Amino acid sequence: MTETTPPEDFAILYRRAFQEFGAMALWSSRQMPNPTPADALAITRSLRWKETSRRGCLAERIERACRAAV
Repeated sequence: MTETTPPEDFAILYRRAFQEFGAMALWSSRQMPNPTPADALAITRSLRWKETSRRGCLAERIERACRAAV
């Protein structure tokens, strides 16, 4: 990511996490229809538990997008 690249939308990444990893990693979390940065950050721990590189990368992207949204 460069300084001219706009930050990613945390809500889009949040929904993607549920689409791709909901049954595997987010089974104990309820998907919110209009997630806040706090909602998005709450699922990153679950994404990292028994981490795969794809899940860990997505968790990092969510955290970055949430920091940019504040």
